[in-house]
Amino acid sequence: MDEKLERLIEKILGYKTWGDKKKIDTLLEYDCKMYTNLGTDSTKTQVENVKRKSRAIYRAISKINPKVGKDFLWHMDK
Repeated sequence: MDEKLERLIEKILGYKTWGDKKKIDTLLEYDCKMYTNLGTDSTKTQVENVKRKSRAIYRAISKINPKVGKDFLWHMDK
């Protein structure tokens, strides 16, 4: 996993003053930005890297809310 993403996930999960909804929303916002930066000219490697990072984000969401995280992971595999 990307070191920058790993630090971001740990930072967000570690916030004591944030509620679960804010943590999940922030992680999903980052996930959305990654996909937004992909284009029709993106290579297969770039697309696979974004998918790998998304999977890490969804696993982090599973730590906050197991049902929501598992749902994201399940839909990702479809």
